[in-house]
Amino acid sequence: MDTKPEWMSDPLVKNIPEKKLKFLGEMFAEGHGKSQKEMMTFLIPMMKRAKKENLTFTPQEMNAAIAAIKKHSSEEELKQIDKILDKAKKKETTD
Repeated sequence: MDTKPEWMSDPLVKNIPEKKLKFLGEMFAEGHGKSQKEMMTFLIPMMKRAKKENLTFTPQEMNAAIAAIKKHSSEEELKQIDKILDKAKKKETTD
């Protein structure tokens, strides 16, 4: 039985296709607990995979998904999410 994380059922993300939600869910789950250095080596293949699967996210979709994930996260998870997002932002500015 494939149970969806709570955030995927949040009204904030109801307009985002399931495939995109699953990808984001995997990204956050796999990124959990990684160090700064590990995050960089992890994010690059994830971004390439998204491109290969033709998964593009609008800023609205990303913001809605992040808000939903944060709403259903523990304090520790929130710190990890902020770390992941910080890395992603830095990567965007260096691309």
